[in-house]
Amino acid sequence: MNAPTAISHLVPQSHQREVPAALIDGLKARFGERCSTALAVREQHGRDESSFDAPPPAAVVFAESSDDVAAAVKLAADFDVPVIAFGVGSSLEGHLLAVQGGISIDVSRMNKVLSVNAEDLTVTVQPGVTRKQLNEEIKSTGLFFPIDPGADASIGGMAATRASGTNAVRYGTMRENVLALEVVTASGEAIRTGTRARKSSAGYDLTRLFVGSEGTLGVITEITLRIYPLPEAVSAAICSFPSIEAAVRTVIQTIQLGVPIARVELIDHHTVRMVNAYAKLGLREEPMLLMEFHGSPAGVKEQAETVQEIASEFGGKAFEWASTPEERTRLWTARHNAYFAAVQSRPGCRVISTDTCVPISRLADCLLDSVAEADASGIPYFLVGHVGDGNFHFGYLLDPNAPEERVKAEQLNHALVSRALALGGTCTGEHGVGLHKMGFLVDEAGAGAIEMMQTIKRALDPKNIMNPGKIFSLPQPSLLNRSGNPL
Repeated sequence: MNAPTAISHLVPQSHQREVPAALIDGLKARFGERCSTALAVREQHGRDESSFDAPPPAAVVFAESSDDVAAAVKLAADFDVPVIAFGVGSSLEGHLLAVQGGISIDVSRMNKVLSVNAEDLTVTVQPGVTRKQLNEEIKSTGLFFPIDPGADASIGGMAATRASGTNAVRYGTMRENVLALEVVTASGEAIRTGTRARKSSAGYDLTRLFVGSEGTLGVITEITLRIYPLPEAVSAAICSFPSIEAAVRTVIQTIQLGVPIARVELIDHHTVRMVNAYAKLGLREEPMLLMEFHGSPAGVKEQAETVQEIASEFGGKAFEWASTPEERTRLWTARHNAYFAAVQSRPGCRVISTDTCVPISRLADCLLDSVAEADASGIPYFLVGHVGDGNFHFGYLLDPNAPEERVKAEQLNHALVSRALALGGTCTGEHGVGLHKMGFLVDEAGAGAIEMMQTIKRALDPKNIMNPGKIFSLPQPSLLNRSGNPL
């Protein structure tokens, strides 16, 4: 876990809202031992994998059903107290911090796969189900859920942040793969959005409204997902390159030629070195692409041969295959452990991770200039990217006793996001806005779009109790009139 960092210089100042003793008494009467005010429990639920810090919530409620969530939200609404949903705590942008106080609703015990409709390629789960758990429970059907953000995140959290990951280039993101939701709104009412049908023209698309809303409009209590047949054949390969540009050009040409590659990950030479030391691998310490191909045996062979030809045109070498499940797992585990390998490379450091995405044709322009700036800064970093869809991450490894490094890292991040926006990209491809990117969202969306988001927020959450202080700022409740509008 990263060392905490003050957030006052990054986000608008928020004031802790009072949590009356009567609310805590009401929660304990309703939930008994499933309502905890123990400091250790509250601190655990007041942190995520970001480097930010804030006071912990006043209480943690462990929900076991939608009715539990509705009851907790109704009680909080009666006292105008903030509510923050908690899954496994793997978010990266301060989503879980109680910046205005309030209570945390832990949904990790809501971890049942409710129904599997193999014939329709859908599954319905509770929000605390994790992606690995889901795939383990449905593997006997010959189906799988492909969204893989790296961490074993909860499905509810993945829906709330519109997560994606390594498979997005072929299977899309949570936006494309969530069909329906059950959501407890700010009034404590449970509503349903969408159906198991693959398409609908019925009314507003409320499902898409809640997917990516980061808990600011309601608490997700049930999710219906698309699932996919396990591919007949899977093969992975790695290829080293003389430069990052050569690797990126290979990816761009692969995508533009329409090769249906399932995964393609860029790992820079710093990251390869860190992963080698951490996982005891013997990878060439050069920029590398880690690729995976899904399909029929003949299709996989054709895809891989095509990519190998493209790679050779850009100086790619040491093209190695990993066709057994064990070998593929070893390589992808090394990729998913890149963060931990990087942290171990500089003991005691904290990490600021970026999350930019640009149109694939502008990937080289954005990435290469950003690498040059990071190299010139002198700050140790690692670089990984789901470059098949134009998404990449820098992880700056900061000495917590050197505040000037934090300043440099924020300057690098600001320059990177500004560059991405100028190239038609976004400030966040998959992590979400949370606390860290509130200012960047204004730059990306514009004042008019932010005002429309705020209007929706006020309409659905007039007391501003659902994860307040995230995505954008709103006036404190004391400055709102009865209709929820600013005085």
